[in-house]
Amino acid sequence: MKFDFLNKSGETLSGRLELPASEPRAYALFAHCFTCSKDIVAPNVIAKALTANGIAVLRFDFTGLGSSQGDFSNTNFSSNVEDIFSACEELEKRFEYPQILIGHSLGGAAVLKAAQKMPCIKAVATIGAPSSADHVGHLFSDNLEQIEKDGKAEVNLAGRTFTIKKQFIDDIKGVTILDGIKRMKKALLVMHAPLDNTVGVEHAAKIFSCAQHPKSYVSLDNADHLLMKRQDAKYAADVIGSWVTRYISPERKSEISVEGGVVLVKSRAGAKFTQDIHSKDHRLVADEPLSVKGDNLGLNPYELLLAGLGACTSMTMKMYADHKGIPLEGVEVRLKHQKIHAKDCGDCETTSGKIDKVEKEIVLIGPLTPEQRKRLHEISEKCPVNRTLQSEIKVESNLTPN
Repeated sequence: MKFDFLNKSGETLSGRLELPASEPRAYALFAHCFTCSKDIVAPNVIAKALTANGIAVLRFDFTGLGSSQGDFSNTNFSSNVEDIFSACEELEKRFEYPQILIGHSLGGAAVLKAAQKMPCIKAVATIGAPSSADHVGHLFSDNLEQIEKDGKAEVNLAGRTFTIKKQFIDDIKGVTILDGIKRMKKALLVMHAPLDNTVGVEHAAKIFSCAQHPKSYVSLDNADHLLMKRQDAKYAADVIGSWVTRYISPERKSEISVEGGVVLVKSRAGAKFTQDIHSKDHRLVADEPLSVKGDNLGLNPYELLLAGLGACTSMTMKMYADHKGIPLEGVEVRLKHQKIHAKDCGDCETTSGKIDKVEKEIVLIGPLTPEQRKRLHEISEKCPVNRTLQSEIKVESNLTPN
């Protein structure tokens, strides 16, 4: 889901919150690499993959980058750290404070710096992170003389031109990271590729040696610095997802109690359309697709309706086949809902406007005779949900006071 928020200067930063299908067991924040954006391969793949572990991940563009407002030339490492604080504060307002920080490259150095002032953070993971902020200075070392002389310079970084001001140079020179890592008191996972030619693996060694336990190191083998190969980003996500479960709260159990025969549908806080559906023993999620600005975390309402009809149809045929000793091995029911003009329906009572039409395609699997197939098809029409939908229905709605 879209997750925009304001930085300390009142500028809008562009964010994206990836949510798991179930209630998140924890929230994480992902800080991207220097001059990158939230939409490059690594943050995109890692954020989406972590949702499989029940972790919601907020990734965002730092000030002046990607889709965020602001002038990049007025930013620096310290302002990036402030952006992390702003993102976490907004996440707390809408959902809850994150327990996990993940940083890639200079974003890794930023989360190490930020975590020192964030007592609610339980775990920090870095990917290809430098051990000092001024490491990025080598990217524009040829321009340092001009920056010192003119106060700024146009610098080409990965094929794009950025304005680097003297204040940026002064800021990264004044930042210390390693000393604070010793006092951080968070679980730390350091991930680095031994052949990383942008940030040498010796930086990972320095970070790891400064940290107190619990700490872990994982080699990213032959991955490139930006994890441009999806399989490398997915590997990093899988490792983080497994590692972090030791340090975050256990999987939450729903405190909602529903009596038998009742279905409770509850809107999810902070979401646009997402609904959590509870019965006495089960739970589902309903949502709308991305095309209508939903988060696509579950079936939409009409898909749930079709699912109920399809399940009932299949169960009814299977029950009849078992009772009659018919060798039915499996059933597939494909359903489609659409609105059609009443005049196009030859056997409908309604003659004007539009009506709802549901098409069912049934596949019966097994060594069945033509007579058995015909009989099972007849039985499918007697499914209770099918009967309900084709009979007179009265829906009574009452508003219960809070």
